[in-house]
Amino acid sequence: MLTNTTRSPFAKVTPLPWDAVNWTSGFWKDAVDVNAAQTVPHLQNMFESKDISHVVENFRICAGEADGEFGGTDFGDGDFYKWMESAIYSAAKTGNAELFAQLDGYIDLIARAQQPDGYISTKQILGERQNNGIQRFGNINDFEVYNFGHLFTAACLYKRVTGKDNFLDVAGKAAAYLKDMYEENARTGKVQTAVCPSHYMGLIEMYRTTGEQQYLDLAALAIRLRDTITDGTDDNQDRIKLKEHDKILGHAVRSNYLYAGVADLYAETGDEEYRAVLDKVWRNLMDYKIYITGGCGALYNGASPYGNFFIHQLVHQAYGYEYQLPNITAYNETCASLGHVFWAYRMFQIDPKAEYFDAIERSMLNVNLAAVNLGGTKFFYENMLRRACKMEYELIWPLTRSEYILSYCCPPNLARTIAESSEYVYTCSSDTLWMGMYGANEARISLPCGAAFTLVQETNYPYDGKITFKLTDWNNVPFQMNLRIPGWVRSGRVLTGSDDQMLFALTSADSATYLTVSSSDLADSHLVLDLDMPVRYTVSHAMVEENTNQAAIERGPLVYCIESVDTDVETLDDLMLDLNAEFRPVPMTIDGRNITALEGNMFCMNRTDYDRASLYQDLKYSGMSRTQVRLIPYFSWDNRDYGEMRIWLPVAYNNN
Repeated sequence: MLTNTTRSPFAKVTPLPWDAVNWTSGFWKDAVDVNAAQTVPHLQNMFESKDISHVVENFRICAGEADGEFGGTDFGDGDFYKWMESAIYSAAKTGNAELFAQLDGYIDLIARAQQPDGYISTKQILGERQNNGIQRFGNINDFEVYNFGHLFTAACLYKRVTGKDNFLDVAGKAAAYLKDMYEENARTGKVQTAVCPSHYMGLIEMYRTTGEQQYLDLAALAIRLRDTITDGTDDNQDRIKLKEHDKILGHAVRSNYLYAGVADLYAETGDEEYRAVLDKVWRNLMDYKIYITGGCGALYNGASPYGNFFIHQLVHQAYGYEYQLPNITAYNETCASLGHVFWAYRMFQIDPKAEYFDAIERSMLNVNLAAVNLGGTKFFYENMLRRACKMEYELIWPLTRSEYILSYCCPPNLARTIAESSEYVYTCSSDTLWMGMYGANEARISLPCGAAFTLVQETNYPYDGKITFKLTDWNNVPFQMNLRIPGWVRSGRVLTGSDDQMLFALTSADSATYLTVSSSDLADSHLVLDLDMPVRYTVSHAMVEENTNQAAIERGPLVYCIESVDTDVETLDDLMLDLNAEFRPVPMTIDGRNITALEGNMFCMNRTDYDRASLYQDLKYSGMSRTQVRLIPYFSWDNRDYGEMRIWLPVAYNNN
């Protein structure tokens, strides 16, 4: 969920209005169009189905309009609210009046299901009604407050887009219920920490949308009460007091949601102790525990990073220890990587460094888009970095994408993020427009200093580093543009004027920074940010044991991988990178989507008398041959024949 345009006192930049930017062509336009045309209706069908998710049916039973018992997951309500966000945004961008009418129908249904005291979580409503032992807040893992939080953000978006209060009225009643509960918790000292705390972001969004101080105060109280827990766990980030956190820990989704909410709170209150926690924990993530794809939460189950011989807690979807980044078993739940984007976006607002948008772009273009197939209807829950066709064990989730997965939290979370992707393009401060993600778009800009204009961005990014900016309808009030120079840049240039005069020459010293240009450099002409995109070999820290003597291939912001279908070898395990090989960008189409692949050659091990099933055996070397290969962007894998996939490949070193 993106934040609205209310100016937070401790934020240095502010988002633009939701409708200020529209993708016009190319990469992101394709992704958003598929999302609106395929993903959003597909998810709606899944939520409507009694036999698949049972989610909408639960609301109907609660409203007294159907008979039956609760079905599906504890967090299905929250997942449906996330889908509503994606539908709201898609309907607004495409002018889909029919979908808006359906959304109003769903809002009316939710209002009828809501209890007189404001409580709204279908599992507990039906449990109490049917006297089956399920009751309100009997178990923190029932995800009630998670459901509330996603209700808040969806309702705020609906108000922002339509101006209607009907959904916000439901959210306000639910927040009033939470207020009574948390105030009672504070009085009695009987406190539970809600899992996956979406309500921190949600309540602060309610404050920003309505201007009512009670919602900010409630968010602050909810976060403060975490420190009064007596039986906390690292899985839920509440064993140690929040202001003592100095490492990313625990369940990756819960962790990223927590710190995103704390960043929102800092933006409104300026609590420097919270800011110090955010900075320390962010550094621990980015310096030790994040995947090259932007994936978060390496382990299905792992130990607490604060553990020792006497304190050793099991953590689900865990960040684990520093450098603990396996490939085949990489968990990387999609919601964790999305939470990373939400958190990074909020960090950028309070401290606008290019690093944060580098992180957003890496996650968005790689792991997040890999979580859905190019057709928009099949999904990964976890996002591995290597697929082996034959394993002696089973992973918890399928090795290929599915139309429906039991834990259906990720698909609607991804759908709303893709739908809202145009809000990650620009932010603004008083007299400055800041570049975020690059892509072909047209934006109507009004800055606080009074400058107003239309900015057109033309590019084939992320496949091409040339980005052209054209300024029209400018009211001649001076302003600045801060161009983001991505961290992967080693060389490039900024050109201006009708004859493309050199304004700046870029070197690796400029990477991961912002470069300021004046509106006068755009007037009556155009500005070109031209970033060179050579193929790069990337290595990891020596402590990432699974990547020892291996490298990954990147070009621009994209991580590339190889699938079995793109080379003629018995197994990808036999391939080795030739550091002197040249990879050529080539156009390619997968499932109707145009992508840029890389073609070249690699070494292939010539295996003789080699037992692939043996745990250990004598090393016998019989030389290497060369073979042609094609690499594709990681986000586009698993859209063709089933086979192996690898990002990291062994490197053949020599001293010639």
